Amino acid sequence: MACDNNMKCPCTYPCSRKGKCCECVQYHLRSEEFPACFFSKSAEAAYDRSFEALVRDKKA
Repeated sequence: MACDNNMKCPCTYPCSRKGKCCECVQYHLRSEEFPACFFSKSAEAAYDRSFEALVRDKKA
């Protein structure tokens, strides 16, 4: 699967993977989390990347 590292990264957390989509997704999936780009802007600001937080965000 091709990876797009040219997308504008919506994550507000400073880290070395910012804007590197493939690395970011791999990192979060290893921790059973989701990257910021899966969340709304307000939910992303909470830094809770859990599946439960994603479900809450999508229901809102």
